[in-house]
Amino acid sequence: MRARSYLFTLYMEYLYPENRAWVGDLIRWMEVLKFSEPAVRAAVSRSVKRGWIIPEKVGRRAYYRLSPRVAWQVERVRERLYGYGAPWDGRWRVLVYAVPEAKRTVRDRFRNELILLGFGTPAPGVWISPTASLEAARDLVGFYGLQSYVELFEAERFSSTSSAELIDKAFNLKEAQARYRTFLGQAFKQPRSPEEAFAWLTHLIHQARKNLFLDPGLPPELTPAGFLGQEAKERFLELRARLMQQAQPLLPPRSAAAD
Repeated sequence: MRARSYLFTLYMEYLYPENRAWVGDLIRWMEVLKFSEPAVRAAVSRSVKRGWIIPEKVGRRAYYRLSPRVAWQVERVRERLYGYGAPWDGRWRVLVYAVPEAKRTVRDRFRNELILLGFGTPAPGVWISPTASLEAARDLVGFYGLQSYVELFEAERFSSTSSAELIDKAFNLKEAQARYRTFLGQAFKQPRSPEEAFAWLTHLIHQARKNLFLDPGLPPELTPAGFLGQEAKERFLELRARLMQQAQPLLPPRSAAAD
């Protein structure tokens, strides 16, 4: 487990939308997750150096706020984890790029974030999604300064390939299906304490966040027969609500905007 990745999960789930935490709370929560205080402080320090979080002093207390860039990422992740979009409008969101080799590092980071937005790639340099936000994709293109190398548009059809073939090529639904089958086959145990409920809840959300890289959240019209994504999401939301209630003594007051 990586401490920095779990810090992101804490901010995304328990500190949204304020996106600000006292370092003592971060240490306390991370210790419940079996991270030592030195490991947490090191993860916080590295996150500050990378510009992911911004330190703030209030009296003698040290607080850390998400940078606007990471807060934007949190918003996108929450939209996909908890949002219910409108029915599919029958149009594909298409992004085509030709990024030079000299910008390979930027290109690789850009690719990873496209996946997080719900895009998949059926062919080199081509990314598609039936539901992803073009506005978010434009924001991403602007952040990486790739406007000269990227074209974004919508299309009712994408070449002569069927929708089922496109989805099979663009997304790793087989691995997502295997994860969902394992998840749905697990028996739920009653936590013995708020600390245990908090740990289970955080691991549950952390895994669901990772699954976003495999499952784009296809609309019903495009979901393969027998795919367990919707059933797994309903089970995830049910467990989240139950564990959230049991972990309440450890949690900060929740803003209405967080629900």
